[in-house]
Amino acid sequence: MENPTPSAARDTSGIFGHPRGLTNLFFTELWERFGYYGMRALLTLFMVAPIANGGLAFDNRTAGIVYGTYTMSVYMLSIPGGFIADNFLGARAAVLWGGIIISCGYLTLAVHSPVFFYTGLVLVACGTGLLKPNISSMVGSLYSRDDDRRDAGFSLFYMGINVGALIAPIITGWLAQSDAFKEILQGWGLDPARSWHWGFAAAGIGMIIGLVVYLLQRHRLANVGHAPAPDVARPWGKLFGVLAGAAIVFGLVRLSDSNPSFAWIRYGYVVLPILAILWFGTRNDPSLKRMAAIFVFSLAAIIFWAIFEQAGSTIQLFADQLTRTEMFGYKFPSAWFQSVNSIWVISLSPLFAWLWVKLGDRQPSSPMKFTIGLFFLALSFLLMIPAARLTAEGKVSPLWLVGLFFLQTVGELCLSPVGLSTLTKLAPANLVGLVMGVWFLAAALGNKLAGVLAGEFTATDAGALAGFFQVQSIWVGVAFAALLAITPWVKKLMGTVR
Repeated sequence: MENPTPSAARDTSGIFGHPRGLTNLFFTELWERFGYYGMRALLTLFMVAPIANGGLAFDNRTAGIVYGTYTMSVYMLSIPGGFIADNFLGARAAVLWGGIIISCGYLTLAVHSPVFFYTGLVLVACGTGLLKPNISSMVGSLYSRDDDRRDAGFSLFYMGINVGALIAPIITGWLAQSDAFKEILQGWGLDPARSWHWGFAAAGIGMIIGLVVYLLQRHRLANVGHAPAPDVARPWGKLFGVLAGAAIVFGLVRLSDSNPSFAWIRYGYVVLPILAILWFGTRNDPSLKRMAAIFVFSLAAIIFWAIFEQAGSTIQLFADQLTRTEMFGYKFPSAWFQSVNSIWVISLSPLFAWLWVKLGDRQPSSPMKFTIGLFFLALSFLLMIPAARLTAEGKVSPLWLVGLFFLQTVGELCLSPVGLSTLTKLAPANLVGLVMGVWFLAAALGNKLAGVLAGEFTATDAGALAGFFQVQSIWVGVAFAALLAITPWVKKLMGTVR
């Protein structure tokens, strides 16, 4: 994507003195995330639900593989999505077409059929691959590289994401799980077991609202997201290479799922980024050294998302099967737990945005923020060890999950919006979209690992479940210590970028 113009860099006419284009991107992403998190809150529960209850009757392992493959694909396709925007459509058009495809996907999921189920997942993944990296790159393009408002702007953008993620599970969870809505369906003469698909349809309506907002406010993005000039040659050969690369990665991941003798492929998620860090980090070219830093952040993100993204699988199953879903005599859908993380994000995002601006040059470096993020993530699963042991005595208090989401949210706010901002500063000006794709590839692999790990979840053995959380907490603790040790070196790799 192009660099921001001087006028865009000085624009203070938007919310809290930010560029006014941030408002458009804020609300568009809010509704896109409404659709994504509204559907994600139901996905695992729908897959493991008995056929008599309208589900697919998958076991935990199968559901984890499907969930992980879908969420991986959503982010992995950001690489070709970023490339297509950089070299063909421009970010603005890519976001529009991505939103249209996503809407079609959610509405397809509303049809009760295994074929429509998988078709809908494919459409949502393809559309998100176009939309997700490019809306984030446009946020970065609103600011100059040395603008102190960047991290705060991404934090506000991230808060918009979580407003959508807060509302979505409440609405889709009520439609899919509540006895009240099932009674309404029965009164209409419809099968109450099909209530899941009403939740999926609501996700599609949210994305359509996002498209309307985007089109009505498109004038606010006049300075960013342009397509390449018509006389610039389109790199069709490179596009084929990018698509082929994504297909190969997808094929290898699926091979590791389907054949136990190829499970070792998963080690490549960590080994290959380490090799890239060592190769780029030993080059003399400062731009290549910055690429090494990008891979350090990406590796940390893989580890972070492998634990964090179990919210929609492991933690959702824990909430549904092992946690009391009643408060003050009112029974609520277990999908509502998926809103807790967003409540914390919305509560804490303004504080983090204010803190980074207040500290200015004294704020922790980007590598240190990532280190802090991993520390709190390790604490979150450490908290779940006693919670898991208590399940031997019956369902546990919802407060255990409230505490888990608080710790994970603190880690998330130190890593995710800061990562988006840092990568847009480290990336070459003509490769911002592609580098954002690399960032989302890290999220893809982390999501895939989250699905694989979720397959080991058990609700019938409290000791094994406690061990499940303990092992993962230890591994994240090791990653925290390693990143803390190499932080001074990473800062050197970044050069003048903080």
